[in-house]
Amino acid sequence: MKEYARTDRVGDFLQKELAQLIQFEIKDPRLGMVTVQEVRVSRDLGYADVFITVMAFGAQTEEAKAEANKDALKVLNNAAGFLRTKIGQSFRARTTPELRFFIDDTLENGMKVSSLIEQAIREDSARRDDSDQD
Repeated sequence: MKEYARTDRVGDFLQKELAQLIQFEIKDPRLGMVTVQEVRVSRDLGYADVFITVMAFGAQTEEAKAEANKDALKVLNNAAGFLRTKIGQSFRARTTPELRFFIDDTLENGMKVSSLIEQAIREDSARRDDSDQD
């Protein structure tokens, strides 16, 4: 059985801490509702890639979602130093990883694929119904 790697433990810790800090410490109206999906830490613990999803307020057009994602990344990358400092106060290690934020679009892509599959099934079913009537 593979041992639980240190980078995985650090990633889990950072994910929990960042979720709390983003929710309670960052007061930027452009941020919206952010979920920390995953944190991948480099082997040397120098960097942590933080993958987030953003729930945009208001209209959910593609443009609005893209703008909300862009704003959230800008806010979080600007606050990365502050977040790193806050984490460093409770993180018992020599260094705290540098934070880099990215949009995690796997959930959105999964929903699109699921929607396309459902649509294909409906169209296939409709074609069968049409051919059965002939």
